[in-house]
Amino acid sequence: MTETATAAALASTTAVTSDMPDPVTAAEAWFGIVAPSPMTIAIPEPLRALLDAGGPVMLILAAMSVFALTIVLIKLWQFARLKNGGAEHLESALSDWQAGRCGEAVERLAGTTNPLAGVVRTAMLGSLRANDPAALREEVERRAQGVLTALRSHLRGLEVIASLSPLLGLLGTVIGMIDAFRALEAAGNQVDPSVLSGGIWVALLTTAAGLSVAIPTVVALNWLERLLEGVTRRLEDQVTRVFTGGLQLDGPLASEQPSVVAPRIPHAV
Repeated sequence: MTETATAAALASTTAVTSDMPDPVTAAEAWFGIVAPSPMTIAIPEPLRALLDAGGPVMLILAAMSVFALTIVLIKLWQFARLKNGGAEHLESALSDWQAGRCGEAVERLAGTTNPLAGVVRTAMLGSLRANDPAALREEVERRAQGVLTALRSHLRGLEVIASLSPLLGLLGTVIGMIDAFRALEAAGNQVDPSVLSGGIWVALLTTAAGLSVAIPTVVALNWLERLLEGVTRRLEDQVTRVFTGGLQLDGPLASEQPSVVAPRIPHAV
């Protein structure tokens, strides 16, 4: 091959390689268009490079991670409220109630803002005012369900994020692999292997990001559900202690009635 032909082949190879998009900078403009300018400035450069490389799927996963973190923080604040606002008076009030000091038990819970203490105080007041037991239980159950429903809210959102994050990551990887192999097809026999491998690792970024969002979300969801189960059992126990406060379990046993022995009838002679 002459020097002219060699130079022409190298020039054509360089032209084909230059036409293939750089995997890191192929989407450098999309993030600046989607995200506001102050947001792009506040994001650190390495993280912004990953968002640019991963494409729009990375931005969706980032938004889902922020949403999941917000839900977890709200749930932690709600569960922390159950330990404040008069929760320390609950056991003392229940002890007074079971000991027969009903007025003192109600007064202990008078100024509480704790949701569980409010349900227990409702059961106490309803029992003192001689309401219908069935209607009283329905009202206490309604208020307890309201408290538990508030604690259970937004947990469904965590389930959706935990389920969709790996699927979105896989979708981003498939789209990235499609783009990489389309570039490979366009290059023909003169493809640069480094560009292809770069496209593959960029495509795998979205799968890693999806798993990074899904795994902590699943852990947080299971932990919050376990906390909710504990609160449910504790509330059921406290309300039951109010309704069974009048039972006498430690007193003396009732005297047994003497058995009546029928007189023996003598056998006939």
